[in-house]
Amino acid sequence: MPGIDPPARAGAGAPGEAPPPDTPGFELPLLLLAGFRTLIDQLHQELATLGHPDMRPAHGFTMQAIGLTGTTSGELGRRLGVSKQAAGKTVDRLAEIGYVERWADPADGRRKLVRLTPRGIEALALSARIFDDLHADWARQLGPERLRALENDLRTITSPDSFRLDVPGWFGGLSA
Repeated sequence: MPGIDPPARAGAGAPGEAPPPDTPGFELPLLLLAGFRTLIDQLHQELATLGHPDMRPAHGFTMQAIGLTGTTSGELGRRLGVSKQAAGKTVDRLAEIGYVERWADPADGRRKLVRLTPRGIEALALSARIFDDLHADWARQLGPERLRALENDLRTITSPDSFRLDVPGWFGGLSA
C-alpha cells in the first residue's frame, strides 16, 4: 500500500513532545506493537541469561493458558484460539524442554491433562519479576507520572476483558 512505511519517528523527539498533526493513523498500532515487542524481546533476553534460553513468546502465552491447575489440550486450544492439534504440538515442545508434563486426570483416567513442571512455574515467576524490572526501566525513562498516565489511558480505551491469551491464534497460529 502506498504511504505505509514503518514509523520513522519512533523514538524521535523529546519526551512529552506531541507528534506532528499529520501523523498517519496506522502509526499508532505499529508503535503499540513495537512497544510490546520491545518488552517481550527484552524479557526473553533476560530469561535466556537466567537459564531459560529455549523459551519463546508463544510459550509464555501457552503456559499462562495452562495455569497452575493444568488443563486439557482441547481446552488449551480454545484458550489460545488455535486447534487442539496446534496446542498439542506446542505442548509437545514444552514437554521436550521441561516446562510441562502430561498426566492422567484424577477424575477421569481416560483424559490427559497438561500441567506446568516446577521449571515451568519458575519461568513464569522469573517472567513476572523481569516484567517488574522492565516496568521500572520504563518509569525511569519516561518518568513515573507519564508511564502511569500511559497505562491509565490504555485502560480507558481498552475493554476490561481485553486481556486474552488467544494472541497466538489471533496472529494466525502457534509455532513450537
